[in-house]
Amino acid sequence: MPHFIVNRQAQSNGDHEVHNKTAGCSYMPREANQKDLGYHSDCHGAVREAKRTYSQSNGCYYCCNACHTG
Repeated sequence: MPHFIVNRQAQSNGDHEVHNKTAGCSYMPREANQKDLGYHSDCHGAVREAKRTYSQSNGCYYCCNACHTG
């Protein structure tokens, strides 16, 4: 089961990006900016979990494309 994190630091548009740590995304934030979301069967569960802390959360285009909303 994939392990996900969310970037504590928002992008310029206010989104907090969710990343698949298991996939080894090359756009992962620095370790200090990572909030652990735990293990989820897919990115949809991870984004739901991220939204509990950061209402404006979005999947990374590269490693969570199915949850990327543009």
